[in-house]
Formats: sequence, structure tokens, C-alpha cells
Amino acid sequence: MIGVSKTVTADRIREAAAAGITDIGENRLQEALSKKDDLRDLPLRWHFIGHLQTNKVRKVVENFDYVQSVDRSELAQRLQDYTQKRLPVLLEVELGNEGTKAGISPAELPRLVEYVRGLDRLELRGLMTVPPYLDDPESVRPYFARLRTLGEGLGLRELSMGMSHDFEVAIEEGATMVRVGTALFGSRS
Repeated sequence: MIGVSKTVTADRIREAAAAGITDIGENRLQEALSKKDDLRDLPLRWHFIGHLQTNKVRKVVENFDYVQSVDRSELAQRLQDYTQKRLPVLLEVELGNEGTKAGISPAELPRLVEYVRGLDRLELRGLMTVPPYLDDPESVRPYFARLRTLGEGLGLRELSMGMSHDFEVAIEEGATMVRVGTALFGSRS
């Protein structure tokens, strides 16, 4: 479980860590940096889960343990160029054809997988998706099943899918990581 801490204070993250949360997900770099500084005494793994602009890659590489939102070869190359360690990454796949969300299309995914596998400092672990928000979690099941099928076909084991309102369905469909914010920290202010 990745505790998504967007707009959550460092004190509340500290409480979650005391309850057993070890992984924290942030999609805003600046917000994450101030929290990381306040929580530097805790053994947390930090996941960057938001759309990543190439001009912020250096700071993300320096401050995050995992990048879950690689969606283009240019970004992968930048991560490769700036990291000095083996950096675990997930490829973000856009399955809802929404146009407003980041992610690579399923048709272009094999080419990006091949590209990232050729980079020696990136460790391609799997896939991530943010499906359309639908009130009924069962309505999201086909998106999770599709990501699982894509991952299996490409030999990728990690699947980051599911959020507070639909993580149970995501787990049933094979999620190895769920990104939970509201259910863990309460409604955002």
C-alpha cells in the first residue's frame, strides 16, 4: 500500500508510518520536498506518482526511490541521464482514452518497454494506470484486467492500480501496489 499524501501534513504521514505505512506517494515535487525534510528520520520509500516534466527530473531522481509515471522515451532517457543508482520505474498506461490524463497508449507500450529495458540505470518493474473515475468500482474492473493482461504479455510483474474507492477490485485483478489517500488520511482539504 502506498499512502498518497497530497495535501497531507508531515505530522499525519508520521502517524501513518507509526501505524505501519512504509511507502509514500506524491505527485507534486515541491510539496514532497518539504515533507521529506520533516520526515527524514523515518525509513520511508518515496514514490513519484504524478505526471513528470523533464525539467524536474533531476530533483525527482535525487529525492524519490521510485518513479511510477514514466510515459515517454524522452522522460526515461532523462531519468537515465540523471540517476547514479538503479532506479525502479513503472510505465504509466492511459487506458481510458480520456485525453486529460497522462500515460502511453497500449499500442505504443511495447516500443517504450523495449526502450526502457535498454537503459542500464532504470529498472523496469511494471505498469501503472489511473482509470476513469466511476462511482461503481465494478465498472473499473475492465481497466484493471486490461493492465494485468498487458503486463503479463510483456513479462512485467508489478501493477500499480487502484485507489481509495476501488482498490479491492484492483487487488482482485492483480494489483501489487495500490495508491490509497482518502481512505488512509481522510478527505483532502
